[in-house]
Amino acid sequence: MTATTPQASSATRRAVGDKLIACILSLTLVAAPGSIYADAMDLPDFGSPADNVMTLAEQRELGIEFMKWMRQSLDISTDPLITDYIQTLGHRLVSASRETRGHYDFFVVEDPRINAFAGPAGNIGVNAGLILAAETESELAAVLAHEIAHVSQNHLLRAVAAQKQMTIPAIALLVAAAVLGATVDGQAGAAAMMGIQGAVAQRQINFTRANEEEADRIGIDTLARAGQDPYAMPGFFKKLTQANRVYESGAPELLRTHPVTSDRIADALGRAERFGPSQKPDSLRFHLTRAHLWELSFNRADQAIDHFQDTLQKGRYRNETAEHYGYALALARAGRVNDAAAQLEPLLSADPSQVEFVVLQSQLDRRRGNAAKAARDLKGSVGLDPGSWPLQQAYAEALMDAGKPGEALATLERLVAQRPDVTPVYQLMADAAVKAGDSTSAMRWRAEYLYRTGDLEPAIRQLELALRQPDLEFHLASKIQVRLDELQAEERRSKHHGKPER
Repeated sequence: MTATTPQASSATRRAVGDKLIACILSLTLVAAPGSIYADAMDLPDFGSPADNVMTLAEQRELGIEFMKWMRQSLDISTDPLITDYIQTLGHRLVSASRETRGHYDFFVVEDPRINAFAGPAGNIGVNAGLILAAETESELAAVLAHEIAHVSQNHLLRAVAAQKQMTIPAIALLVAAAVLGATVDGQAGAAAMMGIQGAVAQRQINFTRANEEEADRIGIDTLARAGQDPYAMPGFFKKLTQANRVYESGAPELLRTHPVTSDRIADALGRAERFGPSQKPDSLRFHLTRAHLWELSFNRADQAIDHFQDTLQKGRYRNETAEHYGYALALARAGRVNDAAAQLEPLLSADPSQVEFVVLQSQLDRRRGNAAKAARDLKGSVGLDPGSWPLQQAYAEALMDAGKPGEALATLERLVAQRPDVTPVYQLMADAAVKAGDSTSAMRWRAEYLYRTGDLEPAIRQLELALRQPDLEFHLASKIQVRLDELQAEERRSKHHGKPER
């Protein structure tokens, strides 16, 4: 997560908004006269099954298109430790829920405001500000469980049912516009979109009171089944509601997109009472992730150092281990590698398998010019936990620094075979392939990164170049050709962007 000034973030959001508005206007202008506006104002059939709204293949395509807009429009964290934590917690809740099915993906948005949102195909975003606002892991889990319920009950799919005459990319753009109107800059986004299709989409896609109550009911059940405190959902919403006066712009974004009333809180409390409170302690990873985000929230390393020195001195923290970890991160950012190592040493001695500590130790070793040691140490950790994205990426980075890019590339290829959704890794794979002298693989993996970050046409060009490389092995050429065919088919569909389907 990269700290940015409020001015820079605001400018970025305005640029994103302008781009979205231009695209939405182009959709409106090329649509068949009257077709969108006439149908969009009709209420969708909330009683129809989601599979009658969209096929599973269409839902997957909508999710891919939606995430392209999210990556272009929001500062989505590429930090493997932060992302891996939110995915681990999210999937634990998914496994506990009796209502869920299908694929879910969780990601963190580098935004200090308190918000979370559910997108199509199980894509659920959580702002860094919400993680920092949650005092317990159950409070964070409560918001995730609520968003998971929105997905499992197909609230979003049913809300976009009236847009079915449009292509999937066009629907994805409108859903993204509605989400971003509330998530990026609610007041400016709403004002800019008034009178155009985006405003219609916002009204169409907003969850109803019945949706929210259903998500609360299912979310509380999920919390209890996952061993989290079911009282955390009404408690967290009540806390945010009472804290409205401290926000200059009014309620936190989470309460704007998920309006909370006293009746809704009372109803949620009643449901929680059926399960009773849970005394499950917060996981260490919850506290470590919050410390990580606190450290990243400061523009300068010296500010972060002052913060952690002060909290440690005064004892103002919820978890001492996490506070020392945050302090070590701040010292490392300031270039004080030895001081950071001194803070980390007792943490690592007490818990030598904790992924956050292992990764930070490897980074400090590399900073000291001892990449070979970092690679040796990480090899054992990876062997114990081969599915860990943070460990595998740290291992690959150490191998590259140690002059072994071929081994790094092989490590990352094994990782994406298990977890193809780890988008930031594809750029690292392309870099490793370049250093290994494998130009074909460099083009292949650069294409995958470009595609997953929303640049479809450049991705196609990269695959076409890869197929022209001399002495291309048949099996690899076949894989590249299959992927090229998939991307070209998607490009043909996208050329009909905004046109009604016949």
